[in-house]
Amino acid sequence: MEVILLGTGTSQGVPVISCECDTCRSSDPRDKRFRSSLLIKHNEKTLVIDTGPDFRQQMLRENIKQLDGILYTHEHIDHIAGLDDIRGFNYRQKKPMEIYAEERVLVAIKRIYSYAFATERYPGLPSMNLHPIENKEFDIDGLKIIPVRCMHKMLPILAYRIGDFGYATDLNYISEEERQKLTGLKILVIGALRKKKHVAHFNLEDALLFIRQVKPEIAYISHISHMMGQHNVIEKELPQGIFLAYDRLKINI
Repeated sequence: MEVILLGTGTSQGVPVISCECDTCRSSDPRDKRFRSSLLIKHNEKTLVIDTGPDFRQQMLRENIKQLDGILYTHEHIDHIAGLDDIRGFNYRQKKPMEIYAEERVLVAIKRIYSYAFATERYPGLPSMNLHPIENKEFDIDGLKIIPVRCMHKMLPILAYRIGDFGYATDLNYISEEERQKLTGLKILVIGALRKKKHVAHFNLEDALLFIRQVKPEIAYISHISHMMGQHNVIEKELPQGIFLAYDRLKINI
């Protein structure tokens, strides 16, 4: 299985519009962050987790010609705003896109993209098959997906375990029972917004504690804001086996 981190930034991306901080003015390409999303390639199938506002640029940048399904963590706009751009895949693949999300998230998708579900459709609308999922293991074309319940302040969201890979973003709490689902991983990608405490996200200290608890072989910090600091500075401060993720990072598992 190959994973490509399509975006590793938080809701505003990096650089942030109009910001003059050192991170936003950095020339290091690792400090240029699209909104968080990742792509999974497995047995000639390609899946994406979340389609933020940068989904179109991400697909073009990686030259993705086939997309077999999309999983969603939750319905915040920085995770679903690019869904309309599945139209290119609809046209090329001659079929609807398979969408996997909790029922609450599917309701939000049908509200925000109501035109795609209208009784009278016109050519060119995005087309999708909606698959409601719960916090229970499910299967996509032979690939076992294990959802993991997390909390994003008051909003229940899903992280995912796929084989020896785990992806958890936009969380500030996870129960002991759910945390156990993420033990024994080879690779963990975990969100950490910044160093300072945040009401709805792990900060760096929270993420490092979580990593020590679940003990992956390697961990990457993602969903990073410009307030975290510059990549080359922060990564030097991290413990062995823990790295800052960056856009276009490829991981083989």
